[in-house]
Amino acid sequence: MAEEHRCQTPEGHRLCANNCGFLGSSTTMNLCSNCYGDLCLKQQASSLSAASPPSTEIASISTPAIQLLVQNPSAELEIPAKDAPATITATEQQQKRPNRCTTCRKRVGLTGFKCRCGTTFCGAHRYPEVHGCTFDFKSAGREEIAKANPLVKAAKLQKI
Repeated sequence: MAEEHRCQTPEGHRLCANNCGFLGSSTTMNLCSNCYGDLCLKQQASSLSAASPPSTEIASISTPAIQLLVQNPSAELEIPAKDAPATITATEQQQKRPNRCTTCRKRVGLTGFKCRCGTTFCGAHRYPEVHGCTFDFKSAGREEIAKANPLVKAAKLQKI
């Protein structure tokens, strides 16, 4: 009686229905994970190809300028001029930031120091005295102090 149970596989362990040699389960239609994934991809691809409309239809065109050209081929297409420098965002400016020290041309990567004069330096040249900074720190400090401490005038008192 014990020998009968040794030859049978347990209930949860069955070979893949595609005979690939791996074990399948009843939740994946007796297929292994690889074969079940391939089956799902094939089903999705077939459902997408059957559901998508043909690409030659004019109704699938979404931009009104192209629809106008399709309806009236003699019409001219006007393309508005774009100001590329004015539309650069802050993240794009950081990506264009140089990866090298301005003084020694050493690669700095993420550890580069951006000076107030607008250039990037390595750790050795980050101080204004070392790289000959052109930024006027005195006038910038004076402006900050003037903004932080506005002039206060009291109302004059009447003498008796």
